[in-house]
Amino acid sequence: MLVIGVAGTELNAQERDWLQHDACAGVILFTRNFASKAQVAELSAAIREAAPRPQLVCVDQEGGRVQRFREGYSALPPLEEFGRQYAQDPAAALARAREHAWVMASEVRASGVDLSFAPVVDLGRGNRAIGDRAFSGDPQVAAEFARAYVRGMHDAGMAATLKHFPGHGTVLEDTHVDHAVDDRPLEQIRAADLVPFEAGIAAGADAVMLAHVVYPQVAPEPAGYSRVWIEDILRGDPASGGLGFRGVVFSDDIGMAAAFSAGGVKARVDAHLDAGCDVVLVCHPELVAESLAAVEGRKLNTMALTGLIGRGAMGWDGLLADARYAQSRFGDVA
Repeated sequence: MLVIGVAGTELNAQERDWLQHDACAGVILFTRNFASKAQVAELSAAIREAAPRPQLVCVDQEGGRVQRFREGYSALPPLEEFGRQYAQDPAAALARAREHAWVMASEVRASGVDLSFAPVVDLGRGNRAIGDRAFSGDPQVAAEFARAYVRGMHDAGMAATLKHFPGHGTVLEDTHVDHAVDDRPLEQIRAADLVPFEAGIAAGADAVMLAHVVYPQVAPEPAGYSRVWIEDILRGDPASGGLGFRGVVFSDDIGMAAAFSAGGVKARVDAHLDAGCDVVLVCHPELVAESLAAVEGRKLNTMALTGLIGRGAMGWDGLLADARYAQSRFGDVA
């Protein structure tokens, strides 16, 4: 299955054709797709109307520098802020993180969007791409926040997606623009980076997004298209050292530089699906047609994503009238 990117604030004819394809299970929105709250709601409705089956409409609305919808939305702080607060008052920091999750998810849901890919549970250990997107460099602290954030999203009727498995925070390179290799053995990764993922899964996380990082002491290919990481470790039996995850597995964007190691577009799509990813993210519109062609003939179950579609029908009027929202706002509206 594919979740695709579209070019602008309205669907064009080609994009409506893409949504007819059996393999198209949803659309991911970016800043380029945003003009206002009303426009995003209209675009989300248009996506669903153009497709013959349910579509999952997604966004990265983490807060801080990764917040695609801004004007009219709460100015959400980066997750690192809660980690700093934890040092002074752990209980207050965890409660505030849960409210951050609820506000973020409630605003996204009020806009007609189903899913924000959150939370980031990578460790905050200096990675160029992660930076202040991480709660903490301490695995146990990050695990506590993972549990709190998953619960906050669920409070708002939104599924939670842990990213970027098995942990992007320790290696320095940014996989958007570079290849990244983490040469630690599995036991070191298990004792550190996997801890918050285990906690989030135990708290009921619905999906996991893979990293494009290579961990050569575990498998020769990036985690996103490694059967060892997906089938043996993430989905594996806990009795054999696996995490026992039973939810939806997303690739990261196949347009990122670190995904190029698999080859061309078809090779990238095939590698991720063959390794066990349920959904491949194709965020760049210029890659969508070739990606759809790549899955011709595959048996795909787009209905598997219906469990991630947002629950409840609260629009902006309902949210603005909600007492919890009035008391939980983070800073000024952007």
